[in-house]
Amino acid sequence: MGAAWFVLTRLTRDRSALLGLVLIVALLVSALLAPVLSTHPDDVFELHPSERLKAPSRAHWLGTDRMGADVYSRLLFGARITILIGVIAVGASLIIGVPVGLVAGYNHGWFSDLLMRVSDVFLAVPQVVLAIAIAQTLGPSLPNVILALSATYWPWFARVVYAETRTLQKEVFVESTAALGASPWRLTALHVLPNIASPIIVRASIGMGFTILTAAALGFLGLGPPPPTPEWGRTIAESREFLPGAWWYATAPGLAIFLTVMGFNLLGDGLRDVLDPRLRRTRTARGARRRPSRGWGPAGRGATLE
Repeated sequence: MGAAWFVLTRLTRDRSALLGLVLIVALLVSALLAPVLSTHPDDVFELHPSERLKAPSRAHWLGTDRMGADVYSRLLFGARITILIGVIAVGASLIIGVPVGLVAGYNHGWFSDLLMRVSDVFLAVPQVVLAIAIAQTLGPSLPNVILALSATYWPWFARVVYAETRTLQKEVFVESTAALGASPWRLTALHVLPNIASPIIVRASIGMGFTILTAAALGFLGLGPPPPTPEWGRTIAESREFLPGAWWYATAPGLAIFLTVMGFNLLGDGLRDVLDPRLRRTRTARGARRRPSRGWGPAGRGATLE
């Protein structure tokens, strides 16, 4: 509890990280309270052709879509789909990537090399392209989108954990614990994994934003959850033929995706600064070298500190 409070306190001092935290909290609140906050909760599955493409008004804050449904209400319920996809996909990637990275990083030999070469094969192909191929093969549905994203993102966790484990393997406390007879499984689970939790948390936070953006791209291409699921990417795709007249139709989900991805990225950057003291020291040293001198040194006014 004390560590969580320390991290939260440090995040609140960083304006960018605080903005990201506020955006994510707003997303979570919108998703959890969608039935309460929405003005037309029934419009998620009901159609109203007579209300088709109505401009924003008191009755419909963000207008209506091509089927007469309230865009604002569908946007709130779409936040649930977005969070569900991001959490499950990143969680599954963690479950796969972290053990692979630990095993490959702690051990040496052909099996470790094989695990890393498999991850390199996945990393050699852009994630979006590979996710599109998998989703196209499996068919458009919510479980298939999650499966495609999980299958393409786990190598990032494996690479991060592999590099950190190899670095930590040279530390004295790891060598001492191994000398005392601790098994490799006990050593990696109780000593290595807790010490590399920080980069894993940072990668998970940034990965949430990237996964949500990729899921929106799949929905835009028609590979996401089928209608009438209120998925943001599909909503943008449906609105293309009505632009620029019905500008609100595409603006609302597009802005929601932008703010969500930016929120996770800003929070990830803030967590990296707080949880990685080495990076923080490096940035401080660089800032000191670039800061102009306030005095009259031998190099004259405005000399930089080296």
